[in-house]
Amino acid sequence: MPTLLLLLGAATAAQAASSRALLTAAIFDGADKAAALAGIDAAGRAAAATLAHAPHDSEARLVKAMAVGYRATLERSRQGAMAARMEIEAVVAAEPRNPDAQIAVAGWHLDAIASAGALPARLVLGASRDTGLAALDRAVALRPDHAMYPALAALMRIRLDPRDVAHARSLAEAAAAAEAPTPLDRLLRQRAAALLEPLRAGDGKRASALAVRLLPLGQVRR
Repeated sequence: MPTLLLLLGAATAAQAASSRALLTAAIFDGADKAAALAGIDAAGRAAAATLAHAPHDSEARLVKAMAVGYRATLERSRQGAMAARMEIEAVVAAEPRNPDAQIAVAGWHLDAIASAGALPARLVLGASRDTGLAALDRAVALRPDHAMYPALAALMRIRLDPRDVAHARSLAEAAAAAEAPTPLDRLLRQRAAALLEPLRAGDGKRASALAVRLLPLGQVRR
């Protein structure tokens, strides 16, 4: 947890934890668009409350930016997507070694490609496969011991390219064996373990289809 949160006291720390938990529940458990949007908006409000006390808190900034980005994905809003990208990139510029910021960059680019297709995402939003994959690699390199980073990398890579079985399997194996100190780590470690069955069978198409469902908003009926 950032030092600034500790200095500001338990109330602000609780707000940050709440925003993170709300966003996680919304993007992984929201059964339909309305439920997901309600949870996403609640997470954004909780992050904004943290920022009112700690305007430079990177975790709250990322939660707020991702809330804007996930809403933009569900509503197909270019304006929202670009606003989310600007805020995420601002956090990366301030903290280039923050693995959560790197994962947020990767998610922005690769989710845009998954949602719209590579060419439309590049032309309309400026999304880049190479930028997304490089950010994934940086996140894993920064925190290989926490399950969420290799787990997300495995899921995003096999979703992007069903032929990338060996790389995705290596990442999923690492995630399954990694530490899981947070609820999000534990959730993603379980999802990486689920992905291993088709990956170990060499079935990239099935693994890719499963990854779509296991990644954020994959379960939302639209």
